[in-house]
Amino acid sequence: MNTLDWTLLAIPFAAGLLVLATHVVLGIDVLRRGIIFIDLAIAQVAGLGVVAASLTDLDALLHGFGPPGLGAQLAAALAAGAGALLLTWCERRWPDIQEALIGLVFVFAAAAGILLLARHPHGGEHLRDLLAGQLLWVSWQQLLPVAVLYLGVLALWFGPAQRWPRLGFYLLFAVTVTASVQLVGVLLVFASLIAPAVATRALDGGRRVVSGYLVGAAAYAAGLGLSLYADLPAGATVVSCLCLAAFAGLLLFKRRSGALY
Repeated sequence: MNTLDWTLLAIPFAAGLLVLATHVVLGIDVLRRGIIFIDLAIAQVAGLGVVAASLTDLDALLHGFGPPGLGAQLAAALAAGAGALLLTWCERRWPDIQEALIGLVFVFAAAAGILLLARHPHGGEHLRDLLAGQLLWVSWQQLLPVAVLYLGVLALWFGPAQRWPRLGFYLLFAVTVTASVQLVGVLLVFASLIAPAVATRALDGGRRVVSGYLVGAAAYAAGLGLSLYADLPAGATVVSCLCLAAFAGLLLFKRRSGALY
């Protein structure tokens, strides 16, 4: 095993830390609001936008108007924004079944993606990449614009976004998830949001946020290391480690008074 090149994990690990930078705080709020599957639904809707962009060669149509992948990013952002608007409207009209409607949005987007790719020669590969991502193939060039975007998201989140109505939260969430899906895939987006929040639910305040970052970073490091050592798919391995970290946190962290979520 001395031939393993551990430097190959530097960029994927940096991508994981970048995703966690926004997803830990957003995930804690998602858990508090009780809308657990909103991230999965919006991520899947954003993924549907990516599929549509691929089938229509939107990147080729927009070639020369911006960076590579602009078409997929625009399609994902528009789809996620539309999903956020739909969920906001549903919550106002049918608040008692909001979680069920979020689930329906998710399965519809997933089924629509399968239908769109049914006759595509590489449809199975596209669906796999959409779910599990291509974490090992992320480049530094991909991380830079996402880092800039996330800085803006965090500035809004810890500033004026705290006073925004629910629609503002959904739209900010949609923008964040759109970028994340492009980097790590739908499953890792969900796990990065929920696992650290679940693991640290017995804590509160800044201690919870810091612990969430540490739990997430440890899971990414363990998952990436195991995937390289055992030659396993990186995305699925990290997702598994994040899920195990969530259960470990529930067992290790003692509940404090008032820490319900």
